[in-house]
Amino acid sequence: MKILFTSIGRRVELVQAFRAAAEKDLLNLIIYGGDMEDFAPALSFCDHAVKLPGIIEDSYIPTLVRICNDEEIDALIPTIDTDLLILAENKGKFGKTKVLVSGADKIAICRDKRLTAEFFNSVGLKAHRPTDDYLKYRGGFPAFIKPRNGSSSIFAYRVNDCDELRAYAERVPDYIIQPFVDGTEYTVDIFCDFDGNPIFITPRIRLAVRAGEVLKTKILQDGEIINNIKTLVSEFHPCGPITVQLIREFHTGEDYYIEINPRFGGGAPLSMKAGANSARALLRLLSGEKLGFVSGAAQDGAVFSRFDQSVRMI
Repeated sequence: MKILFTSIGRRVELVQAFRAAAEKDLLNLIIYGGDMEDFAPALSFCDHAVKLPGIIEDSYIPTLVRICNDEEIDALIPTIDTDLLILAENKGKFGKTKVLVSGADKIAICRDKRLTAEFFNSVGLKAHRPTDDYLKYRGGFPAFIKPRNGSSSIFAYRVNDCDELRAYAERVPDYIIQPFVDGTEYTVDIFCDFDGNPIFITPRIRLAVRAGEVLKTKILQDGEIINNIKTLVSEFHPCGPITVQLIREFHTGEDYYIEINPRFGGGAPLSMKAGANSARALLRLLSGEKLGFVSGAAQDGAVFSRFDQSVRMI
């Protein structure tokens, strides 16, 4: 079996998770890593490194299609937000290669924070409606300003008053503003089959975060969150992995949903290590197996802490 990761960058843990899953099932897995950078660290952990054009270049999709056809790739797995829409729009060009991305209409919802909030509300989940003009913002302070289609907490700021809001509005491109929710942050790692049926739903608390990616996390099998995610998934119909972020407000205990990333999140390997092994599930799906929902697959209460490590490239 052959899989190709695009924009593989620093996703060493994800590659290792697939390698371990294949070894567990005695599967001969060949991993291809694609990136536009020659020295992306995760390339050292792949069987084959592939130089890719930039995502915005006209040659990007034709290059990926050629690689998938020539190498007979079974699954193409994107790892960053900016890759998702162009792959969703071109899924039909990849022949027998399974492109692990949801429908283009759903990707468009996730890439626009205003549409994301509307989607949450449409399925009965609480989300503050964003404002895109600081002069019209009436949601009170503290507030939160961020790019409408941003990711990784880039240009995302808490603001405490009107003066700060005006200053940040001049700095943040194509921004939205929402009330700041003071509470416990959660990420939910979700993995579905190719028809959008959930296999794993794993809520975990974000105990420490750096640049939008989790450093410390704790698995918490919260029944309310899991049921809410089942409702979301039934409307979204994800293909493969999806992560959802929410905040449980300290004072009220209300859950406010804030973001959907229809891909493997940076912390997804932690849920895999806890027992919700979506890497193994994907390989089994690609082998033709049928899988159903597994309740409480990840060990409740498990805590993980991450660290940086270097690798010599040349």
